[in-house]
Amino acid sequence: MAPPTTEGRSAATAVIVRDMSDGPPDILMMERSGRMDFAAGALVFPGGAVDQADRDLARAIDWSEPLEETAARIAAIRETLEESGLAIGFASPPNLAQVSKLRDALTQGNPFSTIIQSHGLELALDQLVPFSRWHPSGAERAIRRVYDTRFYVVRAPEGQVACVDSTENVRLFWKGAQATIDLCEAGHGQIIYPTRRNLERLALFDSYEAIVAHAASFPVEKVCPWVEERDGERHLCIPDHLGYPITSEPMGSVRRG
Repeated sequence: MAPPTTEGRSAATAVIVRDMSDGPPDILMMERSGRMDFAAGALVFPGGAVDQADRDLARAIDWSEPLEETAARIAAIRETLEESGLAIGFASPPNLAQVSKLRDALTQGNPFSTIIQSHGLELALDQLVPFSRWHPSGAERAIRRVYDTRFYVVRAPEGQVACVDSTENVRLFWKGAQATIDLCEAGHGQIIYPTRRNLERLALFDSYEAIVAHAASFPVEKVCPWVEERDGERHLCIPDHLGYPITSEPMGSVRRG
């Protein structure tokens, strides 16, 4: 059993999937700036913390899901746009000129709700498919910041080009899930524990539709890793009933946030 969790700030992450005709789907990965307090220098999916404005917009939308779930999907859309320049989760995808203007407005600090309203855009929150939810437990005392993070799978928008924001992230690339793990194993990148476990799970599938079908077959329970001794070595562990092919890792090799 995982020990009780400490309270974490709500956050949301978008796993953006692009089907490929000659191999497994590509996943959008971003390298965080080494100056960041959380996961500095690590390869991550785009995303960030849920803020009060996301909750205010969630109340205005009055969607069928609970408020925090709705706000998390809004945050995933907003953060992805700001960090990568990709407009996911819109009922009618904005054109390239609009995407650029939307991102610039976010960068300048304008409220997301005002931005989408001024462009006559409507969010399509159901395009974001729940995949997992992670929250560090009390066992992970090395964590600088504690986030309760919802992960969503979403199809990459057609005709849009992702690019770094040069502030929070310094590199961006598309690569298959297993290829990203291999890249890190070769010393060309770093991934924190939740990202590794989610990439291992994503690597099992050969298409966006297969990932979505798999996600629908497992409950989205909050994953709270715990430390357990196995074969004389301390491991960081997760439950074995949530679809993850690897559910523990020796503490000596674990990278945390």
